[in-house]
Amino acid sequence: MAKLQSLDPSTPMFAQFQEKTGPIVLANTFVVPKERYASFLLLFRRQAEFMKAQPGFVSLQMHKGTADSQLLMNVAVWESTEALATALGSPEFQRMAAEFPDDIVSYPHIFEQIDV
Repeated sequence: MAKLQSLDPSTPMFAQFQEKTGPIVLANTFVVPKERYASFLLLFRRQAEFMKAQPGFVSLQMHKGTADSQLLMNVAVWESTEALATALGSPEFQRMAAEFPDDIVSYPHIFEQIDV
């Protein structure tokens, strides 16, 4: 299973679900060794198809770092923290998440839109 790391150590990922809010954006940056890139994307696409069918899902985009970077970033919009938590906690998603190799590192964080 991929290692989960906090992007903001003062606000661990699972603590973010305590705030009931929405809509939200899940930004998840992955460090993917070059030799795992193709297999990672195959697994991620399976997960993405599952998530797209879940209540409260809005949209998803995957981005890759430039200049031969090992970073990939998933940006997913959800109606609420509750909808995302339910989808992430489902047994089917958990089975898929367990398939990711241990040398993948994931930095997920939940964001709300603000006016600027």
